[in-house]
Amino acid sequence: MAFQIIDGVRVWGEPDSSAVSQAVTCANHGNVVQALLMADHHKGYSQPIGGVVAYSGQISPSGVGYDIGCGNKAVRTNLMAADIMPQIGSMMDQIANQITFGVGRGNRNRVDHELFDDPDWNVYMQVAGKKGHDALKRLAREQLGTVGSGNHYVDLFTEPSTGRLWIGNHFGSRGFGHKTASGFLNLAAGRGFLDKAPGEHMDQAPTLFDLDQEHGELYYRAMKLAGRYAYAGRDYVIDEVLRLLGATADFAVHNHHNFAWKEQHDGQETIVVRKGATPSAPGQLGFIGGSMGDISVIVRGKDSLENKQSFYSTVHGAGRVMSRTQAAGKMNWKTRTRNGGAITREQMKQAIDDFGVELRGADTDESPFVYRKLQTVLDAHHETLDVLHVLKPIGVCMAGANEFDPYKD
Repeated sequence: MAFQIIDGVRVWGEPDSSAVSQAVTCANHGNVVQALLMADHHKGYSQPIGGVVAYSGQISPSGVGYDIGCGNKAVRTNLMAADIMPQIGSMMDQIANQITFGVGRGNRNRVDHELFDDPDWNVYMQVAGKKGHDALKRLAREQLGTVGSGNHYVDLFTEPSTGRLWIGNHFGSRGFGHKTASGFLNLAAGRGFLDKAPGEHMDQAPTLFDLDQEHGELYYRAMKLAGRYAYAGRDYVIDEVLRLLGATADFAVHNHHNFAWKEQHDGQETIVVRKGATPSAPGQLGFIGGSMGDISVIVRGKDSLENKQSFYSTVHGAGRVMSRTQAAGKMNWKTRTRNGGAITREQMKQAIDDFGVELRGADTDESPFVYRKLQTVLDAHHETLDVLHVLKPIGVCMAGANEFDPYKD
């Protein structure tokens, strides 16, 4: 078996002590069936990124995290990448101009969607009252189809083996999901849903709800609504990029990696909370992104013992090896300047130029130097997944430098 067991936690890849410590804390709180760390794991808020915790009858809003439903979508287009390379600069300009990136930004093109008639919006009437419900729904309407900041992106890829052009994106439920997570964490602490939450520390124990209690049932419904919202946003952005390209799609892969699923494992009903981890049941497809200077892949879960032992979970990306502050320096939000970080913009530009990427936006905290190589973490899971398509980025678009990212992945 390719994983090791550390204090009861199943760990793939090279163990990161801070993430392992967080996973052990999670394993020792609540009705835990199993705690696991995927090979891209690193420290997160309460439950580590790349962390998977299976519960019996419980759900963890701190485990799902603030960016509920964060995930990836990729589509293969009918175009050849070579056909758009002469216009790659202008195409990336159009994506940067037409798709909204950045914290708190609304979509300049209001999107009507059947999601806003979903009966689960009634959850917010119960937990936040009419005023809170209306404000959250208004925010969700304004931000549907916007990408946000941090490590969220819209990419164009070539598949070297076929020359086909692919589109991929990565983001979640935006401010609506963040306020949903904050609200339920407030309720768990005895505060009002809309209260300003005090600063929580990264290593605190997980927040848990019993699913058969009111807050657990309401959170589960709200989480699923935020997940549908994230899907709708990623669908919209992919469709917009297809429109800009004048392309159609003939294959799609779409999945969350910050979410909780009701699943059967070893004949037991469980709630599997994955934070920065991709579901990989036998035959299930997933899109896993690397850094802006690395490959991304489409994978399929294997029907193997090790995949079963992983609770049908795998990596969601390459995994950070350097914090944002280490890479880019500490930000002075009054002057919008940073002190010196470990990575310079010149180093980042050289790296992506060498890899052949047309970049829009991003700061050095998203440079290739702050991530593992994706192949390294995929190798750690080779018994659990098959790589179907290898994608190489040719265009990367992210929020601009000096954007504050409060979402904790």
